[in-house]
Amino acid sequence: MAQFTIEIADGDVERVLTSLAANYRRPLQVKNPDNDSEMIDNPETIYQFGNRVVRSFLSENVEAYEIKLAKDQAASLVDTNVTINDPSI
Repeated sequence: MAQFTIEIADGDVERVLTSLAANYRRPLQVKNPDNDSEMIDNPETIYQFGNRVVRSFLSENVEAYEIKLAKDQAASLVDTNVTINDPSI
């Protein structure tokens, strides 16, 4: 399997992850799965969250592109010409 790797300068890592967390609304706390009335610190680290968001972003772009291609291909096969006459003319 291929790997897709990016490199972020050490000084920018926290900025990138903080931005992803803010833009994609990562909650600092979540409901405790063992007690719905209790909140706990989010067990998904900001690094795991960033990784998941980027993978999701890439997958969603592939899906959107391939759906657009399929729609365009399907539309090109459809004969949309119709003959409509006014019998009073």
